[in-house]
Amino acid sequence: MEKIIVQIGWCDNYCAASDEILGCVACSDTIEGIKKEYRSALDFHIKGMLEDGDELPEKLKNEYELVFELDTSAMLHSLDGIVTRKAIAKVTGINEALLTHYANGFRKPRPVQRQRIIDGIHQIGRELTLIG
Repeated sequence: MEKIIVQIGWCDNYCAASDEILGCVACSDTIEGIKKEYRSALDFHIKGMLEDGDELPEKLKNEYELVFELDTSAMLHSLDGIVTRKAIAKVTGINEALLTHYANGFRKPRPVQRQRIIDGIHQIGRELTLIG
């Protein structure tokens, strides 16, 4: 089964697109919504390509799986109302203002910095599972 990577970003809403499927994009205000909207947009895109006689990209000719990847801004916004940026800053050692710049797309973290954020979020999650 082919895997199609779909990048989810943030710009006042979640937006999704794939470098592998040109011309198919979707927007929504939730993570679950963007996944549903992208699947719907892709179905519509495929139908339109077939009706127009366009050749489908190789990955769409057989069974495929959509793999959604959140960029740093989308990841941080997905946690709004669940985990504060202050908490993430505390466990990662990354300045809260810098995290806000990442969340708003003003700056983009290096891969090592992004991994620190992910590891910090995982650490918070592990600590929350110990409560009980």
